[in-house]
Amino acid sequence: MSDDNNNVSRREALKGIAVGLGTSLPVLNTNVIAQQGAAHDGHAHAQASGEKKAPYKAKYFNAGQMALIATVSELIIPTDDHSAGAVKAEVPEFIDLMISESSAESKKLWTDGLAAIDKMSRGKYQVEFNKATAEQQVALLTEISKNEMKPVTLEERFFREIKNRTIDGYYTSKIGISDELNYKGNTYLKEFKGCTHPEHQG
Repeated sequence: MSDDNNNVSRREALKGIAVGLGTSLPVLNTNVIAQQGAAHDGHAHAQASGEKKAPYKAKYFNAGQMALIATVSELIIPTDDHSAGAVKAEVPEFIDLMISESSAESKKLWTDGLAAIDKMSRGKYQVEFNKATAEQQVALLTEISKNEMKPVTLEERFFREIKNRTIDGYYTSKIGISDELNYKGNTYLKEFKGCTHPEHQG
């Protein structure tokens, strides 16, 4: 099998993890989008205008945690020939901002969850998650995601959380909206003809 076919198959398989067993795009929580829209306005503008931004300075996570978030989010929504993945869409930065403003309980889930992913990887592969092979990383996430609808363990609950945050972040970014979904924006009418029903004509 060619590398291109491997990449396409891998993306489709991982998008299956991202959106559940169904292949349709998940319906996002509009309340979440409203709250998070401001977080994306700045980087969407910079992407559109070609502005160069200063390196992102994490507000809550340390460098190692940010690197792990980047890896997992990119595995959930990877880059393909159609559009860039989660990292290019600045999903890790989005997650960091959201968690920095979240409750102590949410912060604990993320801190403990990231540590649990590394611990699980060390137990299975003798290395932290980011040092495991791509195949090992996919296998570990696939195992964790099997009980996604009724998560019990810390790893299962965390996977559901990072998957949902990744989807929210990606599909409210310029890349997710414009490149992945091909949304072109609202259009204006050159002429408004009004109602055309015969019974309503003067």
